[in-house]
Amino acid sequence: MANIFQGKSTLVTGGSGSIGSNIVRKVLQYKPRVVRVLSNDENGLFSLEQELQSYSNVRFLVGDVRDKERLRKAVEDIDFVFHTAALKHVPLCEYNPFEAVKTNVLGTQNVIETAMEEEVEKFITISTDKAVNPINVMGATKLLNERLTISANYYKGAKRTAFSCVRFGNVLDSRGSVVPLFEEQIKKGNPVIITDPNMTRFVMSIPKAVDLVLKSAEMARGGEIFIFKMPALRIGDLAEAMIEELAPRYGHNPKSIKTEISGKRAGEKTYEELLTEDEALDASETKDMFIISQAAKNKESGKMLAKEYRSDTDAILLSKEEIKEMLRKVLL
Repeated sequence: MANIFQGKSTLVTGGSGSIGSNIVRKVLQYKPRVVRVLSNDENGLFSLEQELQSYSNVRFLVGDVRDKERLRKAVEDIDFVFHTAALKHVPLCEYNPFEAVKTNVLGTQNVIETAMEEEVEKFITISTDKAVNPINVMGATKLLNERLTISANYYKGAKRTAFSCVRFGNVLDSRGSVVPLFEEQIKKGNPVIITDPNMTRFVMSIPKAVDLVLKSAEMARGGEIFIFKMPALRIGDLAEAMIEELAPRYGHNPKSIKTEISGKRAGEKTYEELLTEDEALDASETKDMFIISQAAKNKESGKMLAKEYRSDTDAILLSKEEIKEMLRKVLL
């Protein structure tokens, strides 16, 4: 990994977010020439700048992927692009659909075109399991986000850029996720609001997700969708595990913290999918991931698949004790 990033230049769009900022921190360990952090979140950039002020090779850029001229300056002389910028909240995208299109679709195309013009070495788009058989605006825009990235390999001509995607599910304790929301409710002694206790979701820790993102960048040759293997959990089990684990920390009796069911929010699914049956026909499997690619399926290290991969029927469902153990690693 050090050989990939050492002495090279990296741009992270959405770089002040949970995944983006951790990609920045990780890449800095490999002595890059420069890491540029692009974000429209001024406060997030300021906080990250304060944290990383000991590094002389980080540049903090206020800008938006909707602004192509700003992107041209950000991408100049860059070797690697990690495109994490996105609108990701399902209900907000349902109620503001074209805003999601502007960022997740048009913004992605802007980053792709500027990266192609500059002939960056590798371009990695961060996607989500919600892009698989989408039923909501966010998922549909992220599906287009994936297709735009992969399709760039077909029309780039002699340009050298390799365009690939990574796809994973929910990242525990990421900004805006359900874990900090539940924690805040428990801290106040309020009821924990659950949409549907039987909902299942793929989950992964931030460090694990970032490690696999960088591993995918190392493996990418263009046209692959790297799908991270993840365990799954029931939302009801997560709520109960968090109450049992966190209530005593905040001076509450776990039995005093109740749960309330609010019902599904706009655009939500009861289960998520990482891989469709049709995608599986062009996928290979390694220890850590599935790889969708016509070329990847012919590699000796992978084996052919032939079925979908769903959070309710195919993934390993974590027990409450396993959820608690995972929570202890992410909640200090």
